[in-house]
Amino acid sequence: MTKGNSTKITDELYRYVLAQNPPLDEFQRGLVATTWEKFPESAGMQSAEEQGPLLAFLVRLTGAKHVVEVGTFTGFSALSMAQALPADGRLIACDVSREWTAYGRAAWEAAGVADRIDLRIAPALDTLRAMPAEPHIDLAYVDADKENQILYWEELVPRLRPGGLIVTDNTLFHGTVLDESPDSRGASVRAFNDHVRADARMDSVLLAISDGLTLSRKR
Repeated sequence: MTKGNSTKITDELYRYVLAQNPPLDEFQRGLVATTWEKFPESAGMQSAEEQGPLLAFLVRLTGAKHVVEVGTFTGFSALSMAQALPADGRLIACDVSREWTAYGRAAWEAAGVADRIDLRIAPALDTLRAMPAEPHIDLAYVDADKENQILYWEELVPRLRPGGLIVTDNTLFHGTVLDESPDSRGASVRAFNDHVRADARMDSVLLAISDGLTLSRKR
C-alpha cells in the first residue's frame, strides 16, 4: 500500500489551512468562543472550525433546501449551514439539550437565520421517525452519539432524495477504530463504517478531515 500524502498537519500548517478557507464571520466566531468559555470540558464536541465553511460549501453545492442535523450541541454547524441555505430553505436540528442549544438559538437569532432552523428537543430517532417517509431530504449532517449511528443512517437513507448527501462526523473516532478492543463508542463507529461501506444504496468516501468525515451520496 502506498500512502498518497505524508504531509504532517502542524499547528502552523493548520492555521495556514484556516487562512485559505472562507473566514468565520462574527457570529460563528463568537459562538465558537462562547462554547469554549462556557463548556471547556465538552467543547471538543463542537465541529472543527474548517468544517463550518465545508458544510456551507456542501449546502450550496447540492442546492439543498431541506437539511437535517442530528446532534446540534451549541449550534456552530447548524449556523454555518443555515447561513448557506436560500431564504426558503429549512434546517431541522435534532438535539436533547436545552442548555447547549440555548447558545445556538442566540447566535442564530443574532445572525438573522433563526427562521431557517427548526430546533427539535427530543431523541433524534423519534424526530427522524416522525418525518415523512418519502425521499425529501437534500443533505443530512450526523454528529451525535455514536452508538445510534447505524439507526440514524437507516432512518435517513430512505428519506434522502437521489443525489442527496449524508455527512457523518468522527468516523475515525480518535483512531480507536483500529484498536483491538475499542470502547463502546469506538466499536460503534467501526461497525458504522462497515455498514456504510456495504450499503449498495449509497456511494461513500471516508476523508481524513479533522476526526474523520464520511460523505455519502444516494444513488
